Amino acid sequence: MKHATRRRTLPALLGLTAALLVAPISATTAAGTTDAAQSTYVVVYRQGASTASAAGAVQAAGGTVVANYSQIGVVVARSGSGGFANSVKQAAGVEAVSSTAGFGTRLPAAAADDATAAAIQQAAWGDTLSGLQWDMTQINVPQAHAITGGSSSVIVGDLDTGLDFTHPDIAPNYDASRSTDCSSGAPAPLLPGNDANGHGTHTAGTIAAAANGTGIVGVAPNVKIAGIKSSNDDGFFFPEMVICSFMWAATHGIHVTNNSYFADPWLFNCKNDPEQRALWAAERRAIRYAQSNGVLVIASQGNDSTDLSHPTMDVISPDFPPGSEQEREITNACSVVPVEVPGVVGVTATGSLRLKSFYSSYGISTADVAAPGGDSILQVGSTVNGRVLSTWPTAAACLPARTVFDPATGAKYCYAQGTSMAAPHAVGVAALLLSVRGGSPGAIAARLQQATNPLSCPDTSIYAPFPQNSGAPQTCQGGPAHNSFYGAGEVDALKAVS
Repeated sequence: MKHATRRRTLPALLGLTAALLVAPISATTAAGTTDAAQSTYVVVYRQGASTASAAGAVQAAGGTVVANYSQIGVVVARSGSGGFANSVKQAAGVEAVSSTAGFGTRLPAAAADDATAAAIQQAAWGDTLSGLQWDMTQINVPQAHAITGGSSSVIVGDLDTGLDFTHPDIAPNYDASRSTDCSSGAPAPLLPGNDANGHGTHTAGTIAAAANGTGIVGVAPNVKIAGIKSSNDDGFFFPEMVICSFMWAATHGIHVTNNSYFADPWLFNCKNDPEQRALWAAERRAIRYAQSNGVLVIASQGNDSTDLSHPTMDVISPDFPPGSEQEREITNACSVVPVEVPGVVGVTATGSLRLKSFYSSYGISTADVAAPGGDSILQVGSTVNGRVLSTWPTAAACLPARTVFDPATGAKYCYAQGTSMAAPHAVGVAALLLSVRGGSPGAIAARLQQATNPLSCPDTSIYAPFPQNSGAPQTCQGGPAHNSFYGAGEVDALKAVS
């Protein structure tokens, strides 16, 4: 998921509008093709153009429609024909066509270290493993829970690698009716065992792990969590999956979404390239549609130690297939989705000393708030290993040194770090705000930035060993009221509910 680790390891609410129109995947493929040769395409229609004739145009070009998102003028199709894109471009109303093959963003593999698990403690607040949740005490979650743990009428959508909804800390708050699997580009039922990666279950636990006497406690343990699988099992977030996920959130009563990934094929999407521009436009339309339907979108900044407001170099894109990345100079004409889409709340990561984590990307125009994401190098302090502990599927891999099992249930938990871990803390605080005040996405975004503890720019010399992709040092811009490292400051759950 373009996630958090160097590389990416980023009241009444509005009612629903038009129903989601989705065409099922055809059981047969175009003549003369095989499933193995099939590629997925995003077909972008001009603003205001109808997609009603898309099925015929796609079929004539030798393809099949996977999904027709008529509300935003985007169609997802599959074809094994080499001339498919050029043919469909000739159809009435079509603005651009782009293959999504090679345009995925993968979660980075966890790096090994020699951290050792501390003895499990019984906390004065929380559940059996809450003594290990330094992140929750840092943002005053225990004090906030003395007032409220959130409302079950608030629905959080976790756009991620999936969700182990059978986990004892997730099951009590799981909303099956608002969960889906978008890994095909069209919504399908979310089945058991869907999170082979573990990342999605980890972020969901930080948001809404139940206060049930065992394991951990999330920032908002009384709200409902919907799993929206937005990647394949290898952790690649392809454009058609991201588009499907935001369209689902827009039409299924989701109030706030967690987005711990980069949604574009490239880390930085440069709009002067036709392939990148088509995918960027489709994803941005889907995000805007969700926002217009009352969805607050919160996203991680990424784990590349890079100033997103002043980018100069991209060295990791595209990241699929593996080994195809290329070094290229970039400018502000290139942007990261979803964090740089207007209205999206961007979150940087902090460690246990309330300093920006060594890996966290940042930017004066992109950083809105900061939240605990962990730091296993500069800010271990009194923590076990500087990382954040959260829920994890039994079958998903987690290094033994980072794995903890609950003594009562045997449920699995894993330590991880990244802006992927920071964003769900901010999402949880936003869910608490929605629970006590309600409001539009814009109002909640503004209140979230007010429910913070301002942090001044630190001595950036400590980040010297962790330069930006370009090799330039990390620098902090702005004052305590708002700066590129922390935005308005580190989120505070108590301030949110007080």
